[in-house]
Amino acid sequence: MPALNVEFSERELEDLRQIAKERGTSMKALVREAAAADIARHRALQEGAEAFRQFFAAHADEFAAAFPDDEPPAKDEAA
Repeated sequence: MPALNVEFSERELEDLRQIAKERGTSMKALVREAAAADIARHRALQEGAEAFRQFFAAHADEFAAAFPDDEPPAKDEAA
């Protein structure tokens, strides 16, 4: 498995040691779990944003009718 060396300040290392001890796990497992959780969160946000874009595109006319003041000016009006 590929590895990654990560540098921490002394304070961060002490905090990691304490948290790992409290949770009964290793520092390596703690950091890996934190990174995995952030990756999962990032993926979920990307998927949610894509679902929103698709929904908005499918209902653009309805949004335009409901919120006409938020519509950008037509190209011929902008000049």
